Amino acid sequence: MEVFILAIYALVLLLLFAYNCGQLSLIFSYLRSKRKKASFRAYSEPQTETLPYVTVQLPVYNELYVAARLIDSVVDLNYPRSRFEIQVLDDSTDETVGIIADKVAQYQLLGIDIQHIRRPERKGFKAGALAYGLERAKGEFMAIFDADFMPEPDFLLKVIPHFENPKVGIVQTRWTHLNEDYSILTQLQAFGLNAHFFVEQGGRNAEGYFMNFNGTAGVWRKAAILDAGSWSSDTLTEDLDLSYRAQLKGWQFVYREDIGSPAELPVAMNALKSQQYRWMKGAAECARKLMLTMLRAPHVPFRIKLHAFFHLLSSSTFILILLLGLLSVPVLYIRVRHPEYQSVFLLLGFFQLNLLILLLFYGIPFWLERKGKLEQLGLYYFPMYSSLMMGLSLHNTIAVIEGFAGRKTPFVRTPKFNVKADGENWRSNKYLRIDLAPTLNWLTFSEGVLMLYFLFGIGLGFYFHQYNMLIFHVMLAAGFGLVFLYSLIHARIKG
Repeated sequence: MEVFILAIYALVLLLLFAYNCGQLSLIFSYLRSKRKKASFRAYSEPQTETLPYVTVQLPVYNELYVAARLIDSVVDLNYPRSRFEIQVLDDSTDETVGIIADKVAQYQLLGIDIQHIRRPERKGFKAGALAYGLERAKGEFMAIFDADFMPEPDFLLKVIPHFENPKVGIVQTRWTHLNEDYSILTQLQAFGLNAHFFVEQGGRNAEGYFMNFNGTAGVWRKAAILDAGSWSSDTLTEDLDLSYRAQLKGWQFVYREDIGSPAELPVAMNALKSQQYRWMKGAAECARKLMLTMLRAPHVPFRIKLHAFFHLLSSSTFILILLLGLLSVPVLYIRVRHPEYQSVFLLLGFFQLNLLILLLFYGIPFWLERKGKLEQLGLYYFPMYSSLMMGLSLHNTIAVIEGFAGRKTPFVRTPKFNVKADGENWRSNKYLRIDLAPTLNWLTFSEGVLMLYFLFGIGLGFYFHQYNMLIFHVMLAAGFGLVFLYSLIHARIKG
């Protein structure tokens, strides 16, 4: 049994190392691309009728706190009024409907081409709404913004010129954060998302690897959507699904790191869990749906297939992290009882390179965002963010397993709060009571049990004077404790 535990532990470390080697290659690709001073053309002041026609789609479902803000920001886009329309794809069932109707009527009186579009039934959730709007769209290009976004006025002027290349099907911009400094929870989310939007997206774009549309803050060529089979609701991440289908058809993806699209981060733990569940399960569903098609595609080079393989399976790393944590306590005991395995543990120590790769992956964008100022390095972000993700590993593992197993669940949106500054109230948000599953359930208490399990691991290390796992167990205990306690606190607020 002890040999079996060590073998599984070593396999998990090896698989994580393989995945992180892929991340390391993206780091190198990103840094190489940063040395090249890319220049992008933007349209000048919009005075011409020759600009392409754009449809701006705003999929909305029960967003009473941010719907008006979204519409106001999109109406302010600096693009000829005669060359774009706005579709508010409203599936709402609450007072959001009236808020949107009032806003739409207000702007229609001012001559804005804006429609309030409501479907007979909410079939297919967000993907269904986008497909419904696509059938009625006048535009050659589709700009998409979720309800919590506030695009900059020059967004279209900067993005649309890329489509002069007829092979370009998608342009994605980088998310920035309206409420990053609201709390430690929002700061840690921003820390993690920045790594994705700098290193992952930047590195993939530099090498021509398959990328994912992030569901919002981007523009699609309508022909690319139709050629790829249009929006599909058979996964929870319709954006990743359509991205891969379009790229398999040969459409090119452009990523603009330099264009920031401001959005709101979840401020409540159960809202963050809802978002993580949808992202992780949806990624697993896409892997289940697209992996074999991608691997068999004759026109896709091996290097692109290899990165796409790791990309589609990225959410599966949470299974590995959870297994690594669970096995670490018995491995600590085995290390004490079997000193003859010392050479094995020395070999396993090689995989500490995983930590170095992750430090680079998350540290580089943090450094770049702060212009290399040493006093602002904030080294505490990395262990705190890592702890948070470890603490979510049980929750996310369940989501990934459900995705691979094909278990279908509804699309549960992430509640928006319209809060930017510390002290602004979100605790009366009605969607915390309506949209989210009860926070106090068996999963929450399991996270509390795992906190105690890793506290036991810490105690075991001190008892045997074995400190090799100490930092790892402290991070695991802190992570599960953070998720558990936040869930308890926010459940009490919710109730």
